[in-house]
Amino acid sequence: MNGHANGNGKLLARRPSAPMMPPMMVSAPGKVIVFGEHAVVHGKKAIAAAISLRSYLLVTFLSKTRRSVSLRFPDVGLSHSWNIDDLPWAAFAAPGKKKYYYDLVTSLDEELVEALQPHIQSISPKKPEQIRKIHQASASAFLYLFLSLGSQKSPPCIYTLRSTIPIGAGLGSSASIAVCLATALLLQIRALSGPHEDQPSAESELQIQRINHWAFVAECAIHGNPSGVDNTVSSGGKAVLFQRTDYAAPPRVEPLRSFPELPLLLVDTRQSRSTSAEVAKVATLKKTHPIIADNILNSIHDVTESAHNLITRDDFELNAESLQHLGELITINHGLLVSLGVSHPKLERIRALIDHTGIGWTKLTGAGGGGCAITIVKPTEDDEVPRPPVDLENTLIDEGFQTFHTTLAGDGVGVLWPAVLHNGLEEEGGTEIDQEKFLNAEGTEGVETLVGVSVNLGNVNAVREGWRFWRP
Repeated sequence: MNGHANGNGKLLARRPSAPMMPPMMVSAPGKVIVFGEHAVVHGKKAIAAAISLRSYLLVTFLSKTRRSVSLRFPDVGLSHSWNIDDLPWAAFAAPGKKKYYYDLVTSLDEELVEALQPHIQSISPKKPEQIRKIHQASASAFLYLFLSLGSQKSPPCIYTLRSTIPIGAGLGSSASIAVCLATALLLQIRALSGPHEDQPSAESELQIQRINHWAFVAECAIHGNPSGVDNTVSSGGKAVLFQRTDYAAPPRVEPLRSFPELPLLLVDTRQSRSTSAEVAKVATLKKTHPIIADNILNSIHDVTESAHNLITRDDFELNAESLQHLGELITINHGLLVSLGVSHPKLERIRALIDHTGIGWTKLTGAGGGGCAITIVKPTEDDEVPRPPVDLENTLIDEGFQTFHTTLAGDGVGVLWPAVLHNGLEEEGGTEIDQEKFLNAEGTEGVETLVGVSVNLGNVNAVREGWRFWRP
């Protein structure tokens, strides 16, 4: 028995130490461009939507005596710790520099970025340059948010990231991570309310805007000049209409809350590609054949407009007719992108294999030249969740492609606090997610099984017990 004797020789129980805060988890989705890629670069409209592939961030609180903060991202081989007291708090707290969670920060402060460099440059010095860039960009985004939103009294923590979103495939993986980091840090300083089922829509919208705003700042640290569409979709979920006619002004971003949730087959070509090279290819075509290229870009804009007009109608509902309409637009959009020269033989092979089965409508998504293809899958007659034929999936895998069964236009950022997953059988307790379990989860399937937002119940994908979302 632990304790000590008082003056009368009686044994007193030792006072228990103050418990640390339980771990929490945040999750945010990736995204796909459904309509309008490349045309959007030239001032036209595009529609982007969330997908059910997500990033997950586990925040583990340490003893206050530890005085360290760690960022772990095993999927890219990053693990680094900083002494909290050594970070440049004075620079971030200087007059005119200190920002509050409600401030409208729309860009990075270069002096603050410079103050971070000694704490960034020491990361992964012996790694290949491309890996080192990823590690340092991730750390830069994290530290900029950590010092902007926190203080020297911020609790020692380990921030561990896992993602089921393919990295570098144009699916918004970095924005998803940025949203997770921004949400966790805002929650820690109690700058967010909710989420909860009875939360007023306006309040929920305000929380999403706050998360989105700081996630954009983190995206600036990673990409320099992001469009803002990826973090907007990842924060709020569902879909958005996006248009940027003047790069000196903020883009037009219109949430599309009525965009239907649809089963989606996503196929990764695993073909590396350069977004800038594909964008330059279209710019060259536009210079060489201006009238033809403009007609193609205007037609892509019209495709986006047709989809937007359909789903924003007051009487819109998802039925066979409206799904056929959206599916045909998917096919047309792909054909127009092929005309711009931004497809790839692997993308065309995927489309040919899927079209042969007749299971849905397929197009490339993102910059093209590789990357991914998406297929909106037709419903089955018995209302079960549609699945591609096994033979098709085996063929795709045998030819070196990677397949994902996802949902289009689902929830945005979500929170699991405390990080305990219940088994759904109405029994007491549940599975507490700790560092070891999270780090040892193998691949996409392992992460989804352990902490995934959705769980398959028969033929229905449902939100797992415990996860909560801001839903305007």
